[in-house]
Amino acid sequence: MSRTLIQAKNLRKKYQMSKTNIVQALDGVDIEVQEGDFSAIVGPSGCGKSTLLHILGLLDKLDEGEYNLDGLDTTKIREKDANQIRAKKIGFIFQGFNLIPSLTALENIMQAGKYGGLNARQRKERAEELLDVMGLQERKKHKPNELSGGQQQRVAIARALVNKPAIILADEPTGELDSATSKDIIDLLKKLNQENNQTFLMVTHNMEVAEMCKKIIRLKDGRNA
Repeated sequence: MSRTLIQAKNLRKKYQMSKTNIVQALDGVDIEVQEGDFSAIVGPSGCGKSTLLHILGLLDKLDEGEYNLDGLDTTKIREKDANQIRAKKIGFIFQGFNLIPSLTALENIMQAGKYGGLNARQRKERAEELLDVMGLQERKKHKPNELSGGQQQRVAIARALVNKPAIILADEPTGELDSATSKDIIDLLKKLNQENNQTFLMVTHNMEVAEMCKKIIRLKDGRNA
């Protein structure tokens, strides 16, 4: 029986943009993610997709609600502890890749291992292993500007996996890629999901991408749709 990695109820988050403009980004969202899920969060622009992902990734704090991450009550976690939990339990993939321009592909992946507490030998071994999985061993000494968009995203995926996190959160992981490269990236994520039981939860505006997922979570106006 698979374990519950994310169990969140009645999530609420608002942002005060000005004295008279308060945006209710999340207005009572419920979400549950099981180990091995491959899920997409979809909905119109401004419906709270990215806010939800940031809350689940401990990048932002709830105003109200309950959120358990792999058995941990996140509402009781201190910020300094949240950093460690984030580094070890959660991998992130971003639309803009967010690679460090001055580092090679190998070094970018190793850097994430440093945050996860791996020593230098462990970081290099894990990064080399993931470069093989991503089909990028021959590109390991290349910097981001020497890689295609698809190759950069593969490096970013490897970086997200380096600490063997419980869950990968992806924010528009194909948003800057053409349709053929997008399919290749989603196929790669599906392969990792199927072969390693790696759990993925991604935000996407692309319904073709969403329909490749096992589950679709729909939001509208900050609520479950």
